Amino acid sequence: MKFTIKILALLFTIIIVMQSCGIKKHIPEEERLYTGAAIEIKSDSIIENQKQLESVLTEALRPEPNKKFLGMHLGLYFYYKMQQENPGFINKFLYKRLGEEPVYQSDVKQHEVSDILLNRLENRGFFYSSVLSEFEETEKEASITYTLKVLPAYRMERYKVDTLPEPIYSEIQKSVSQTKLSKGMRFDLAGMKMERERIDGDLKQKGYYNFNSDFLIFEADTNQYKNKKYDLFLRLKKEVPKKSIVPYHISKINVYANYDVQDSTIREKVRFDEKSFINSEDFFEPKYLDPFITMEEGQLYSPSDSRNTARRLATIGAYKFVNIQYTERDSVLTDSVGSLEANIYLSPLNKRSIRAELQAVTKSNDFAGPGISLTYSNRNLFKGGESYNTTAKFGYEFQSASGDKKGTESIVFGLKNELIFPRVIFPIKINSDFFKYNIPKTKTSISVDYLSRTKLYSLLAATAQFGYSWQANRYVTHEIIPISVNYTKLLNTSVEFDSILTQNPFLKRSFEQQFISGLNYSFTYNGMVDAYREHQFFFNTNVDVAGNSISLLGKENEDGKKSFLGMEYAQYAKIDVDFRYHLKIGRDQVIATRLFGGYGLPYGNSDVMPYVKQYYSGGPYSVRSFRIRSLGPGTYGGGNDQESDYFDRTGNIRLEANIEYRFPIISFLKGALFVDAGNIWNSEGNEVYEYKDKFTSSFISELGMGAGVGLRVDVQGFVIRFDLAAPFHDPSQEKGQRFDFKVDQPIFNFGIGYPF
Repeated sequence: MKFTIKILALLFTIIIVMQSCGIKKHIPEEERLYTGAAIEIKSDSIIENQKQLESVLTEALRPEPNKKFLGMHLGLYFYYKMQQENPGFINKFLYKRLGEEPVYQSDVKQHEVSDILLNRLENRGFFYSSVLSEFEETEKEASITYTLKVLPAYRMERYKVDTLPEPIYSEIQKSVSQTKLSKGMRFDLAGMKMERERIDGDLKQKGYYNFNSDFLIFEADTNQYKNKKYDLFLRLKKEVPKKSIVPYHISKINVYANYDVQDSTIREKVRFDEKSFINSEDFFEPKYLDPFITMEEGQLYSPSDSRNTARRLATIGAYKFVNIQYTERDSVLTDSVGSLEANIYLSPLNKRSIRAELQAVTKSNDFAGPGISLTYSNRNLFKGGESYNTTAKFGYEFQSASGDKKGTESIVFGLKNELIFPRVIFPIKINSDFFKYNIPKTKTSISVDYLSRTKLYSLLAATAQFGYSWQANRYVTHEIIPISVNYTKLLNTSVEFDSILTQNPFLKRSFEQQFISGLNYSFTYNGMVDAYREHQFFFNTNVDVAGNSISLLGKENEDGKKSFLGMEYAQYAKIDVDFRYHLKIGRDQVIATRLFGGYGLPYGNSDVMPYVKQYYSGGPYSVRSFRIRSLGPGTYGGGNDQESDYFDRTGNIRLEANIEYRFPIISFLKGALFVDAGNIWNSEGNEVYEYKDKFTSSFISELGMGAGVGLRVDVQGFVIRFDLAAPFHDPSQEKGQRFDFKVDQPIFNFGIGYPF
C-alpha cells in the first residue's frame, strides 16, 4: 500500500514538472509569466484590524495571475495548445471550458496599482502614507511586492451638525443622536457614506419624500489639532431644492381595484375608511381590500408603509401586478409641508384557469408509471380575494423489477377541493393590525384518495382540514391547523395481505385505527431567501397531536378501546425537527448540510402510531444509498418475504444527517458529492423484528451510511435530480461486518428539486 502511494506521488510530480516545462517553452523571450503580488505593511504603531485592512488592499491588486489547479496552469496549458496549427477536438473543447489568456509581467501597471493602494489607505484615515514596489524575477516568471509605509491614522474628536433650516434640522439632529460614529474612531469614508444613507432612510420615514443622501456632505476639520485628530461636520450641499427639505403627507389615496392598462375608464368610485376605491364594488369589495392597505390619508409619507402595503396586496393571490405611484401636489407646497396623492394600481390575474400536469413517475421502490392531474382555479370567488382550487389526479404504476412479488401494480385516484380566504375566519373578530407583516390566510380543504394495490388491498383515505398560515416576517412562517380529520379504510384485502397482517400484529394494529382527529402546528425559519449570504440557515418544526379533544366524546368498546361514531380513533403526539445549514465557498459552490429528528408517542387509545403517521427511511429524500423503506428499523435486515417488508419497515423514531457538496459543471448542469446517514427505530421493541428495532444508547452504530454522486439539471430554479449512491455501513449486518463500501451495488435515485 505504501509502495503504491509513493509511485502515485512520483507520477503526479512528474506530470506537474512536464506540464510546467510545456508552458515555459511557449512564453515569449522578452516576457515573464506573472505569478502574483504580495503586500507588506510597515508601521511604527499598532494598526487596528490590520488583517481586515490587508484584505481590502489585496482586493485592489491588479491584474490577477493565471489560475492554478494542484500546482498546474491548466487554463494556460490549453491556451498554448490552441495556438498550434492543429489543436485537435479535445484541446478545443477543454480550452472553451478551462482556457485563459496568459498574464505577463508587462501587463502589471505598478504605478497605477500603487495609486489605488494609497487611495484605499486614505479612505481609511491613513493619510500621507507611501508605497514602494519591486519585482522578483526568475528566468521565465515574475512576481511583485508592494511595501506600504503606513503612518498613524486620523481619529475623530467631535461630530456635529451645521445649522440647517427647520424642520429638517431637528430631524437630522434626532437621527445623528443614534449614530454609530464615535469619538476616537478612525477616519472611514465608507462609514460616512453609510451614515448618510442611514440618515436619508430616517428622513424618508419622517415624510421627506424628495430627500436624497447625496444632498448631505461631510467636512473634516484638522486645523484645531496637531496630533492627527479632526472634527467632523455634517451639512447640506448648496442649492438643494426647497421641496427636498420639507416633509410630505398623503392627502389622498386612490385604490384602482380592477386596473387595466388598456381600459382605465372610471366606472364607479366609493369612499371607504377614508380611501377612494375605484371600480371595486363589482370586483373586490372595499371592506375586504382595505385591511391590506397600511397607508392612511393625512399621515406622513413612509416608504416602509408603502412596501408593506404592496407586499400584503401581492399575497392575496388575485393580482399579478401591484404598483403604487405618488403624485406631488405642488400647489399646496409650503415652507413646512408638502402634499402627495397616492395611487394604488392593482392588475388582476385571470379569474379562472385550468392547469394540466403530465407526470412520469419513477420511485426508489422500483415503481414507475404515468400520472396526470387537472387543476381548476377560481380566483376572487366571493369578491373578497378568495381562491378556490379543485384538483383531480390519476396515476398508474407498476413495479418493473418485482419478479414474482405481490402488488406489482397500483392505481391511484384523487380529488381535492381547497378554499383559501385571505383573512382570518374566526368566531371572535381579530384586529388585522396585530399582523404587521402579512394578514393570515384561512385554509380549508377536503380530499379523497383511492389506492388499489393489485393482489393485495385497496385503501380509501379522506382528509378534511381547517387552519391558518401567515408570515411573521421575511423569514418566519407559521401554520396552525386546529381541525384536522383523517379517515382511512382498508378495502378488498387479499388472502396474501391478510397473512402479512396476521404475521405482524404490530402492523395490523397500525391499520386498525381508521380515524385521526387532531391539531397540527408548523414553524419555519428560512434564512435561505438571502441566497447571497455566505452562511444560510433553515429550521422547521412540526407538532402533530391527535385524539385528545375527541376522547371526551368517545365510547369504550369491549376490548377497552374507545371509538367515535363507531370508528376507533388514534391518540398520539408527534414532533419533527429539520435543521439545515448551507455554506457558500465560492461562486455557485455550496456545502449543504441537514439534521433531522422525529419522534412519535402513541398513548391512551393507541398502542402504536397509525401506519400513515409512522416514519420510514431510505430513498431520494432520505438516505439515498438504501431503497425507500428498506433501511431499518434498527438492525433489522428483513425477512424472507420481501414484499411484507415493504409495509412493515417503519418506526416511531427517525434520525438522519446529510452533507452534500454542490458545484457547477456547465451551463444548467450541476454536480454533487454527498454522504448520508440515518435510520428508524421503535421506542418499544417488536417481537416481529426480533427486538432488533428498539432504540438504545448504541443508536450511532446502527446508522445506515452511504455516499454517492449526483447530477442536477437546474433550469431557472426548476431542478431534476439524478443520484447514484452506494452504502458503506449497513446496520443489518453483524457487528464487525457492517463497514463495506458496496460500490458494485449502487442505488439510483430520481427526484424533483434539491433533497434539502
